[in-house]
Amino acid sequence: MKLKKTIVAVAATLLACTAWATEFRSTDIHPDGYPTVDAVKHMSETLSKATGGKHSIKVFNNAALGQEKDTIEQTKIGALAMTRVNIAPMNNICPMTVVPTMPFLFRSKEHMRAVLDGPIGEEILKSCEAQGFVGLAYYDSGSRSMYTVKKPIRTLADAKGLKVRVQQSDLWVSLLEAMGANATPMPYGEVYTALKTGVVDAAENNYPSYESSRHFEVAKYYSRTEHSMAPEMLLFSKRVWDTLPPADQQAIRAAAKESVPFMRKLWDAREEKSLALVKAGGAEIVEVDKPAFQAAMKPVYDKFITDAKMKDLIARIQATK
Repeated sequence: MKLKKTIVAVAATLLACTAWATEFRSTDIHPDGYPTVDAVKHMSETLSKATGGKHSIKVFNNAALGQEKDTIEQTKIGALAMTRVNIAPMNNICPMTVVPTMPFLFRSKEHMRAVLDGPIGEEILKSCEAQGFVGLAYYDSGSRSMYTVKKPIRTLADAKGLKVRVQQSDLWVSLLEAMGANATPMPYGEVYTALKTGVVDAAENNYPSYESSRHFEVAKYYSRTEHSMAPEMLLFSKRVWDTLPPADQQAIRAAAKESVPFMRKLWDAREEKSLALVKAGGAEIVEVDKPAFQAAMKPVYDKFITDAKMKDLIARIQATK
């Protein structure tokens, strides 16, 4: 209760301060030098220039203000102005975000970027406003694959019965269950220890996260399922947003959009570097029977893509060249 009162007090202070020069607080769970962290710092520089120094952004990274589930809540009530999170924790909050989270939806990195940069991506961002978030942009999160401690995953049968850490999202639990694994929701910061102590047998993520988290030290087998290209989201608190004049809102939106190609350039370079680092650290990159994994996902689509609007979005994404 005391913590909640403190957060509300901070939110009130932040709302009161937006009439003059503001250093908006933003969060990220990743360490210094990670592409999403550097991209928001770049966004701050762009925003400061555009507003003549009136507004800037301070990034609290390395989970300094909590894990993604915590920072989403803080952003909603206005205790934080902005947060960078993976889209998965938003699935239970903003239903349309389920769509780009679906497994094996995007054919390639280029396909994913074309969809998210276009009207479909904007439609999904806009749908979050009713839940208290102004969606500013998407960042890349690469393709996510499985990595294991004791043995590699090459076939669907290899995943059966494994305890796999997943993000705290109903969809991700169902995705792993469709593979025959035992999904174990867990905050990102707890995964290294869980892998090392045997609490979980495996986890899943992209190359940069696998490398920067040092998970490759304890889970040596990286199996290229590439089951998801679920993006990152840059979210602004609607409570804070509504206190800003239109010119400032426009400047924030423009700075966020401008940071996307900057982030992608960093991301592409980081993927190559991370892959080289994990290989040098002893990780084994394993090819898998991907069609079998894809075929196993029908129950996930049947469960989560339930209404006509979602089905239409899926069809439009699949039709995007």
